[in-house]
Amino acid sequence: QADLVESGGGSVQAGESLKLSCEASGSSFSSNAAGWYRQAPGKQRELVAAISSSGQTKYTDSVKGRFSISRDNAKMTVYLQMNALAAEDTAVYYCNVGVWGDDGTRWAGEYWPVDWGQGTQVTVSK
Repeated sequence: QADLVESGGGSVQAGESLKLSCEASGSSFSSNAAGWYRQAPGKQRELVAAISSSGQTKYTDSVKGRFSISRDNAKMTVYLQMNALAAEDTAVYYCNVGVWGDDGTRWAGEYWPVDWGQGTQVTVSK
């Protein structure tokens, strides 16, 4: 089981940027996929972005071109660079590590989170 600690959340104005970080411990981080989910008030938790152990990425449509996920296996850390933030991005952001569907299988490119962080608040004002 991985212990995950998020940082980098905060309050910004629309159009500004934030970079979230998530440091993992207690797991084979480099061999696992990782991702970020978010949950806005009154809404279901949704996948924002995920990255496989080999660097494949996926994004929800609403953040494509604005957000970028990356990882540093030596630091056991996954990042979420968020640019051109909008009020609709306001949410609690949760880091996770999990499983990525292998290429050539019916689950190729799918991501299943397993371990979760506590979350970090991102608030974007208009």
